[in-house]
Amino acid sequence: MSEPHARTSPASSAPALVLIAEDEAEIADILIAYLQRSGLRTQHASDGQQALDLHQALKPDLLLDVQMPVLDGWKVLSEIRSRGDTPVIMLTALDQDIDKLMGLRLGADDYVVKPFNPAEVVARVQAVLRRTRASVPAASQMLRVGAFQIDLDNHEASVFHDGQAHALELTLTEFKLLACLMRAPKRAFSRAELLESCLPEGDTLERTVDSHVSKLRKKLEALGIQGVPASVWGVGYRFGVEP
Repeated sequence: MSEPHARTSPASSAPALVLIAEDEAEIADILIAYLQRSGLRTQHASDGQQALDLHQALKPDLLLDVQMPVLDGWKVLSEIRSRGDTPVIMLTALDQDIDKLMGLRLGADDYVVKPFNPAEVVARVQAVLRRTRASVPAASQMLRVGAFQIDLDNHEASVFHDGQAHALELTLTEFKLLACLMRAPKRAFSRAELLESCLPEGDTLERTVDSHVSKLRKKLEALGIQGVPASVWGVGYRFGVEP
């Protein structure tokens, strides 16, 4: 008898994800280093269209937006605002008051002029995140580890690989296994623990866990992702990817 499927797509109790839309690689690298050093997660888009695509796929907690090729920062900001209320901080070389007013009028949460102090940008990011998270109740439960994201409320999961997000078509048990492992990605879970937490009532054989893990692993390997979940000799399984 086939098992019901949990529909899956983009996905925490994990650190906030900041999407950096910046076409100058040197500036992007500096921002990434400072943000990650402060405990935040990052993703980089090199042009405006990629920024919109990644925003749609990854649902970041905040966007750092600049003047870029393909789609400029104003257009990106306008489109982001039409989609929802993702916080946006504009980073731009334009320092005229009218430019700042335009950014704020379009819905930017803050505005930083180049050249800027990376530490100041981090401080502003943290301030905006504190403000927006305090004003919005936690509506949905999200998990994000490495390139993997899970929306627990909507039973959706995805993985970002080779420059794009891939929706995962998982059975309910596979979804539960992946979510369980992602909640503590460095921990090794025994088969008995996974059996009790993730498998339907009536399944009592620990080797059933191996079967479900094998099927989950094959689906991820088909996308080019190896070693998830990872086997722990003599114990069971852990998530397998460094968070």
